[in-house]
Amino acid sequence: MAVREIEPVVLDLDRLEQMAESGYYNPYTAFDWPDAIEADKPWMSESLTTLAGTEMWDELTREQQLALTRYEAINFFSLNIHGIRELLTEVVMRIHERAYAGVSEFLHHFIGEENEHMWFFAQFCLRYGGKLYGAQPKLRADSVEHLSPLARELVVFARVLIFEEIVDHYNAHMATDETLPHIAREVNRVHHQDESRHVAFGRMIFVNLLDQVTRRDPAEVPLIAEYLEKYLQYSIATLYNPAAYRDAGIPDALNLRRRALRHPARKAAHDRVLKRTRRFLEKSGVGIGEPAE
Repeated sequence: MAVREIEPVVLDLDRLEQMAESGYYNPYTAFDWPDAIEADKPWMSESLTTLAGTEMWDELTREQQLALTRYEAINFFSLNIHGIRELLTEVVMRIHERAYAGVSEFLHHFIGEENEHMWFFAQFCLRYGGKLYGAQPKLRADSVEHLSPLARELVVFARVLIFEEIVDHYNAHMATDETLPHIAREVNRVHHQDESRHVAFGRMIFVNLLDQVTRRDPAEVPLIAEYLEKYLQYSIATLYNPAAYRDAGIPDALNLRRRALRHPARKAAHDRVLKRTRRFLEKSGVGIGEPAE
């Protein structure tokens, strides 16, 4: 990481820092963890499952549908854990570098909050699912490895932002879904509350670094845009975990995953999830074109 090539990142974070301090809570005492969760309730909003809107969902028994919401909730929270672990590694490496000295105070809040998020997601998974799902294979970054250190730095923060925006879309919906058990709503609500600040910060730092890249070598911007579109698609695809299908008692899990990812209803759902992020990238100057077919 050649952070010496990066101009100091100067952002007005006073409001976000004040919100982090005034809204602080102790996650280790904030949740009332029941011994078990109702088996007759969905743990993830049914409209957010990876088979929602398809004939594949309709073909499942009610027992299988409920099981799928349980295991896809565990998969979703597991993805959060792995994503947080990756972004924490990146942020810790940068927190006291000269380029990020002006934002280091907020980054300390960020690290503390994300560590706490990782803890309560793991609590949910281990208490009620008895496990975490493993990390998904990473998206190859061959197309950006040859870019300048500054452009690669932008990609790092863009990946963090995309991860957080996708997660927040799901959190915001499930935080108010009265069909879910109370603890599932609460975990989503608390994470959404914190992520609103993290997304705001992520957008600010993305714009700052993009401005630096655009001034130094604008020819790199289309290459970054191409990679970010692949990353959007990759991130959505991680929600389709064949292990969750198998655990829900659904046969032929790998073929089911392929069918679901290609289904028009699911592609439309993906576009809804990614709409806000694509709009932000377009407005920022990283036009990523139409969704991939």
